[in-house]
Amino acid sequence: MTDEVRRLYRSREDRMVAGVCAGLAEYTNLDPTMVRLLFVAVAILGAAPGIVLAYLAMMIIVPEETMIEVSSGSE
Repeated sequence: MTDEVRRLYRSREDRMVAGVCAGLAEYTNLDPTMVRLLFVAVAILGAAPGIVLAYLAMMIIVPEETMIEVSSGSE
């Protein structure tokens, strides 16, 4: 049994604007394109102010994932 805590981060690698959708996709094990399409569909179907505010809030609140430096063995 693993008690690993999953954390939500904004993506640094797979981002279009701020990495929010890619971070959500990684957290939920979904395709980032599907999450982006879901955000756009919700905005078009009438919840544009709410989804934009949610995206902006997540942009501010959710931290970016940390950079992991890989050192080469030739030091």
